[in-house]
Amino acid sequence: MVRFLHTADWHVGMPARFLSDEAAVRYARARLDAVRALGSTAREQGCAFILVCGDAFDSNLVSRRTIHQLAQALTEVPVPLYLLPGNHDPLDPAAVYRREEFLRTVPAHVRVLAETGVVPIGPGVELVAAPWRSKRPTADPAASACASLPPPSPGTVRVLAAHGAVDIFRPDADMDPSLIRLRPLDELLAQGHVHYVALGDRHSATRVGGSGRAWYPGAPEATAFDEQDAGNALVVEVDAAACHVQPIRVGRWRLLRHACDVTGAAGVDALAAWLEGLPGKGETVVRLDLAGTVDVGEHARLTALLERFRDVLAGLDLPDGQRRVAVLPTGADFEGLGLAGFAATAVDELSSQAAGVGEAAETAQDALRLVFRLAGPAGA
Repeated sequence: MVRFLHTADWHVGMPARFLSDEAAVRYARARLDAVRALGSTAREQGCAFILVCGDAFDSNLVSRRTIHQLAQALTEVPVPLYLLPGNHDPLDPAAVYRREEFLRTVPAHVRVLAETGVVPIGPGVELVAAPWRSKRPTADPAASACASLPPPSPGTVRVLAAHGAVDIFRPDADMDPSLIRLRPLDELLAQGHVHYVALGDRHSATRVGGSGRAWYPGAPEATAFDEQDAGNALVVEVDAAACHVQPIRVGRWRLLRHACDVTGAAGVDALAAWLEGLPGKGETVVRLDLAGTVDVGEHARLTALLERFRDVLAGLDLPDGQRRVAVLPTGADFEGLGLAGFAATAVDELSSQAAGVGEAAETAQDALRLVFRLAGPAGA
């Protein structure tokens, strides 16, 4: 039985346009810290090696600085590490793995799986490598690597390393020849020609099929808001008789979507409580989908709440702004403000317009919010 750490989709050098410059620097550093965390996890879990199934780099065009920083992080990994080129860093003529900066600085215990097919890596252990050679392959890379694959020698554990989308997750499977086909993989596993299928490309930790021997580990740090279970690596213990897969948390950053109805004081209170309860705020990015109806006073409180957490969180994004939050003023909003004469008349007229729909109503609501901020309680 062999124990190893399965990871993929590091995307070192990935731009983070959804973050401020300050947060983007920390986010980039966290991706390198995740590599170090993988090394620590491999040591703590007694793993013989680390297998990276594609997209260690976000692009073949990453900067020299990014290459040097990753190479330095890799020097701190205490076990052999195998890098499979994926769709973001394919082994084409411009491959990052061919660049002088990489070849000169990558530590000796790191090996790029540049050749397709069986790669012996130690006594009783073989990898079957399926590297990408272009960003647009015309065939299933796993099938190409496993063509005419003989059974392993008795007592040898064989792991397929592949990258790409599996057909069962794609509705257009019949239209894309580059998809990895699950049925042939299941047949290889059933025949014992392969004992584990290590995949990359899907950024959420995902078991593939019913064998329990085919997995995506997900990205070790979150990369997008639609990921369900990012931030993990997989400790795999496998031989011909058994396979045990254990997800291990290595990432720190979280990218969260949150839908919230902020109607009335209770709605704003609920959003405030949810934001307050978030752990690791400095490494959390929130994309809010707000809806509901508030009066002018509650809208002012909502605005102040969002302004505060934009400063506290790593990022706070409202894709639709606050356009889905209707502001319907009440008489109570402006009582006690001491408005008289023209100002009071203007507020009455704006309140009537704000109760309607369309652009005129939105303009009236904006005007009332401005009046409340200028004439209302301090800090409104």
